[in-house]
Amino acid sequence: MKKPELLVTPQSLSHIKALIEAGADAFLIGEQQFGLRLAGEFTIEEVREATAIIHDAGKKVYVAMNAIFHNDRVDALAPYMKALAEIGVDGIVFGDPSVIIARREADVNIPLHWNPETIATNWFQANYWGKRGATRAVLARELSMDEIVEIKENAEIEIEVQVHGMTCMFQSKRPLLGHYFMYEGKAMEVEKRKNNRNMFLHDPERNSKYPIYEDLNGTHIFSPNDMCIIDELDELFEAEIDVFKIEGVLHTEEYVVAVTECYRKAIDAYTESPDAYFDIKEELLAKIEEIQPELRPLDTGFFFKETVY
Repeated sequence: MKKPELLVTPQSLSHIKALIEAGADAFLIGEQQFGLRLAGEFTIEEVREATAIIHDAGKKVYVAMNAIFHNDRVDALAPYMKALAEIGVDGIVFGDPSVIIARREADVNIPLHWNPETIATNWFQANYWGKRGATRAVLARELSMDEIVEIKENAEIEIEVQVHGMTCMFQSKRPLLGHYFMYEGKAMEVEKRKNNRNMFLHDPERNSKYPIYEDLNGTHIFSPNDMCIIDELDELFEAEIDVFKIEGVLHTEEYVVAVTECYRKAIDAYTESPDAYFDIKEELLAKIEEIQPELRPLDTGFFFKETVY
């Protein structure tokens, strides 16, 4: 069988090196001017340096351009893509069709990965964007396992699925919640607002804390739990899903490295034989449970429709 690509979201150049050692196959990086909800901020020069490190290791690097662009930001797209082409990145992740137009204007041929977040829910969409230059579709995290398998069976381009990490529940292009809860005095409040990557929306009724941060692209609220299906990967293997993504946003570098090592072992074991994977999957889950932050329980997301946010 073809091994699925193990895609990770590094926070720094040193983190990239550690993740290469941990077994990652590909890396998604970028800067908030162009990309949404990035684990780390990489300037164009850092993208250049990161690409050299990643390519030297025989791995791939993708750059996030999946923000929603207003008129005042579209002029920067083509020059940025020209710089990425000169660097030699392996792909661009996009959701806004303006990126396709900008790529044409820039006269570059960097592969495109279509990622419109919650609306990537059927193979007709995937194939539509495939005919317009996309080589990969990043599926919505709200899909069930059966829906994912059905899309893969009918898709004409690669399919990427998140298998671990936080799920974004809400986005506003404004610093909405910080303003609302600070000035309206509501019962739910934003904690540690001064640190944009360490805030929580606290719901005492459900005893849940929802991670939230605000950046150039607005307000983002994440699920109170982390998705983890390291012990439920067999159907994705059988369906030959092309890419398994580990979302490392708002987690420590050490946590992401440890999780990557576990998924690397799972992929390699299943490639050896399904039985080898079944023999170690519970052990791998236990390793992740040991390092899981207390405030963020693990669940299986929407794969089996047992989670409602």
